[in-house]
Amino acid sequence: MPPRSPLPPRHGLAAAWLRTPDRGVPRADPWPTMGAWLRERLPERVDVDAMLAERRFVHDDLTPVRDDEPYAPHTFVWFHRDLPDEVEVPGQIRVVHRDERLVVVDKPAFLSSIPRGQHVRQSVVVRLRDELGLPELSPLHRLDRITSGLLLLATQRRWRGPYQSLFQAGAVRKTYGALAPVRPDLALPTTVANHIVKRRGSWQAEVVAGERVNAETLVELVDEVDGVGRYRLTPRTGRTHQLRVHLAGLGIPIVDDPLYPVVRDVAIDDFTKPLQLLAEQVAFTDPFDGTPREFRSTLSLPLGQAS
Repeated sequence: MPPRSPLPPRHGLAAAWLRTPDRGVPRADPWPTMGAWLRERLPERVDVDAMLAERRFVHDDLTPVRDDEPYAPHTFVWFHRDLPDEVEVPGQIRVVHRDERLVVVDKPAFLSSIPRGQHVRQSVVVRLRDELGLPELSPLHRLDRITSGLLLLATQRRWRGPYQSLFQAGAVRKTYGALAPVRPDLALPTTVANHIVKRRGSWQAEVVAGERVNAETLVELVDEVDGVGRYRLTPRTGRTHQLRVHLAGLGIPIVDDPLYPVVRDVAIDDFTKPLQLLAEQVAFTDPFDGTPREFRSTLSLPLGQAS
């Protein structure tokens, strides 16, 4: 583990770090300078020359790393990466609850929960770390980028483990709402139980027949308006895309789902049709004080463009 960063967070993101190899690690052609090591260590898209000139690489004591500085083994180097421009995601992050240990928010559709890939500053974690002044804020569970509703986050690392353990153990009761077509021949309520796999590189998750059940969802029809049903979904497991796969498998895919039953080509900056899936309610027993906790979304279906 590295020592504590000497650089403060920027845009809600902690500084990146690198470490030169330990003493005694064999190398036929050792680096003559720290600048030479950085140029070899970092990918080509990083402008090492400019960052060295701008004194953006620093040591533990905040002294800048010089280009001609003699190479030293087991040395930490800290820096902030340049972030690419991102299209701003519409919609407000609404704080539903906040206390010493937890922040509960309503996430709008199209906003990533964590910084990843093309979505860094446009993520719940990065936005709220900056807005709330909580540099260690981190999510306790997954919520797809195009799914709206309740997301729970720990205010500090020391609180995260026990809450995450509740989700992993299935001790958190979650309820979702969804809009989807109505099938008069479909007997409801029904429980869908099967084996779902999400393979790396594939957009869709898939159901694997004959394997042990790892995904289970109770599906209930609440009401119907003009041929569109409002469903209550109660997952008993938390597989990737589980609710979307289960409703598509029943022949009632969620309204405006870009992946199920078929993958549609939707531009990354097209925010016109949010997935009509909403994380409505979360309930559990607090692992620290034993009190019952229950949170409800302030959003409602149908979800508009800037929910």
